[in-house]
Amino acid sequence: MDESAETMTISSRSDFALWAIERAKAIVAMQGGDLLAARDEGDERIAESANAMGQAIVDALLEVFDGLTED
Repeated sequence: MDESAETMTISSRSDFALWAIERAKAIVAMQGGDLLAARDEGDERIAESANAMGQAIVDALLEVFDGLTED
């Protein structure tokens, strides 16, 4: 997670869903330019950019989910 991230308390499933939506929007905003730039570089580059964006979203969700579960 980047250092400018805000801290929030997730106390319900709804809170988590809202956080996840906002975090995914932020990742798309940050990495969307790479995906658009890849349009001119072919299908393989588009797939790489899309996969990187998807993986960033998954990583962010898992990071928070791991913090919600008890060890």
